[in-house]
Amino acid sequence: MKRADTRRALPSVDAVLRAGRPTARERVRFTRAAREALARARASGASGDAAIFAAEARASVAERERLTLRSVINATGVVLQTNLGRAPLSARALAAIAAAAGAVTVEYDLVAGKRGERHGHAARLLADLASADDAVVVNNNAAAVLLALAALASRREVIVARGELVEIGGGFRIPDVLRRSGAKLVEVGTTNRTYARDYAGAITDRTAALLRVHASNFRITGFVARAEGRDLAALAREHNIAFIHD
Repeated sequence: MKRADTRRALPSVDAVLRAGRPTARERVRFTRAAREALARARASGASGDAAIFAAEARASVAERERLTLRSVINATGVVLQTNLGRAPLSARALAAIAAAAGAVTVEYDLVAGKRGERHGHAARLLADLASADDAVVVNNNAAAVLLALAALASRREVIVARGELVEIGGGFRIPDVLRRSGAKLVEVGTTNRTYARDYAGAITDRTAALLRVHASNFRITGFVARAEGRDLAALAREHNIAFIHD
């Protein structure tokens, strides 16, 4: 005797919606959750009436609406912990965020009476802090390095210490960043020891920049050597090329 196919007894999506009675705001998410609940039942051979699946859909919607960012105590030993949001915001920073939360002149120049430049607000302050000609705010260091390389070294060579060809969080790899920028990677030194003279020996008329990379979340200890940033900056000035410090 054949067993009854329980899938035929499952309620329709419309029946689950009638049982759950979602609001207009909830309807799209509730419908998706109901379909997913019914699909799981078909796959597992489970059964139930419309009210049961409506309750499951309701729980799924509530779970998706739950805030995913939770307050925690940073006991990792790393003050600027990337995975925990880096530096906590000060009261002054929070006040500035609140002040900018409404209608503000993000891209409007009140003096000129026309559209302005959104990067100008932070650029002036950052440039002053760094004694630079200009500045731009981007999402992370990988983006900053990519833009700098694309602007200064596309189709030319960039010299990097072999021990700095790292992968950082998010899967960003320095060789990939260089490749996407259009620059050509030139490795110098060894994994554990690289000197300024290694960079100097690799400079040619095709060299556009020297790149110093932040070691991120690892450290090589013991028999190691690394060129000083000031020495690389001086070397770059001597050869009239860029020095990019990640």
